[in-house]
Amino acid sequence: MNARARENDGREPGGHFLPDDTVPLRPRLGNRNPAGEQTTPFPSQAGAPIPGPKGAGGGAAGLLKSSAVMAAGTIVSRITGFLRTLVMAAAIGVGPLNDSYQVANVLPAMIYFLVGGGALNAVFVPQLVRAMKKDDDGGEAYANRLITLVMVVLAGVTVVCVLAAPLLVHMMSPDIAADPRRMAVTVTFARYCLPTMFFMGAHLVLGQILNARGRFGAMMWTPVLNNLVTIAAFGGFIWAFGGFTDSGVDPSTITPEGVRLLGLGTLLGLAVQALAMLPYLRDARFTLRPRFDFRGHGLGKAMGLAKWTLLFVLANQLGQTVVIQLATKAGSLADRAGYTGSGFTAYNYAQLLWQMPQAIITVSVMTAVLPRMSRAVQDDDVTAIRDDLSYGLRTSAVAIVPCAFAFLALGVPMATLLYAGSGAEGARGIGYVLMAFGPGLIPFSVQYVVLRGFYAYEDTRTPFYNTVIVAVVNAAASGACFALLPPRWAVAGMAASYGLGYAVGVGTAWRRLRRRLGGDLDGSRVLRTYARLTGAAIPAALAGGGVAYAVTQALGSDALGSLVTLLAGGSVLLGVFVLLAHWMRVSELSAMVGMVRGRLGR
Repeated sequence: MNARARENDGREPGGHFLPDDTVPLRPRLGNRNPAGEQTTPFPSQAGAPIPGPKGAGGGAAGLLKSSAVMAAGTIVSRITGFLRTLVMAAAIGVGPLNDSYQVANVLPAMIYFLVGGGALNAVFVPQLVRAMKKDDDGGEAYANRLITLVMVVLAGVTVVCVLAAPLLVHMMSPDIAADPRRMAVTVTFARYCLPTMFFMGAHLVLGQILNARGRFGAMMWTPVLNNLVTIAAFGGFIWAFGGFTDSGVDPSTITPEGVRLLGLGTLLGLAVQALAMLPYLRDARFTLRPRFDFRGHGLGKAMGLAKWTLLFVLANQLGQTVVIQLATKAGSLADRAGYTGSGFTAYNYAQLLWQMPQAIITVSVMTAVLPRMSRAVQDDDVTAIRDDLSYGLRTSAVAIVPCAFAFLALGVPMATLLYAGSGAEGARGIGYVLMAFGPGLIPFSVQYVVLRGFYAYEDTRTPFYNTVIVAVVNAAASGACFALLPPRWAVAGMAASYGLGYAVGVGTAWRRLRRRLGGDLDGSRVLRTYARLTGAAIPAALAGGGVAYAVTQALGSDALGSLVTLLAGGSVLLGVFVLLAHWMRVSELSAMVGMVRGRLGR
């Protein structure tokens, strides 16, 4: 689920599987936001401000506008990203062939972030902002040196990786490598997908140059083009070869032309996404010029700062490699036993859906809070930092907690509705994995917020240690699930292990940050909010899940039955949750409802 160049949920704009917390450090911009505007409180009921953390200032009008643009872009990108996975599932199913494609499609993102994508996020963005402030040319020369360096390095790495594709596929999945036909298909997919890392780097650096100049929309909206191109490629596959329910295509029956169509479509999507940034650069009056005079201009120092981020990403990727190996093996065993949709594709698709609330809610909240935290760090205002973190945790929890329990209660009808085109059994398999992911959304979101406290101090070493803990717990628990559970349920167990890893990680990160902030993280207030929200969500999930089960028994689990089930169960779950949370006097929910009413009333 990406790290992101734009503080997302763990996925690169193209939907690749990425580290979860590789995010940019927000530049310290004094008392103004990136747009240069003075800060103002958040809007609430009837336009009144929601009280922000004490001493923290508030959000900025320009920042809120930029956040709205980013949130809108994220939502549209997510929607088209889901459409893309639906078309993929309809074209090649959710079994071994899609597992092969997913492994090939994951490789470039993992290598890219190992080579330097995380460092670009966490270190070079503040350096860009400093160059803009201090250099006579507004940082243009520094930015050109950076993009030249990135492109040269990625071009070399891409060539090496394309040549080494068989070795990389074998490393990712020995199970795939053991099947000659499947190995050949996966390697071919990989050789089309691996060059996308070059375009990922171009998109990231160009986007961060724009972000440093207060232009936030391009990086959020251009991934939509990638999704549309990929949808067109897989749609063309359906037109040419038929849908999966008719063709039953697998690694032994897919034609070279079919592999070429899907591979070229994937590569073209990332290329279009990167090239679409160029008009925005011209509009920002930035001129691209290759510059090879790297020495003596701060790039070496920045690389030194990036070492902990590199180790952070390495730890995360090693843990994910273990999961990919186990998930592809379990998926193959389950498929041979007649249970499709129980492999890595199910894990990836379920995680994509599961992370959506994080991408839209938690990231949006923290986008508004992070500039205040950066200013508070600069002012050495520990109270303001603590209150900002408390505010971010409590505000995001209002939506994250019920979403986590909604996945647990309604995961199967969600999946059978969305992935009906892949076949009923495969869709149910995704639903079971989504249910297992569900509760882990809470610690996943909490850790995202807590780690922002370290990033505000430009501390990348502590998140590295924390990520090692998460990765080790996740890999160990996933291995236990593979060994102890039947193949059909092994990947669902791995999904639950993912949440377990973050639950352990949150405890560690919380204790370290509390010590750093003098022993007080507003813990009692935060815990009280989460306890009340959980107390409201559990009965709501039981009621909604019960209604969903009854409707499914009556109508079945085809697309129409799943839609009715989801509407009925979701309505009951939401209604019970809101009533109980209101009865428990969860003030953050009242503030959010008031803000929505105020918006709708305008």
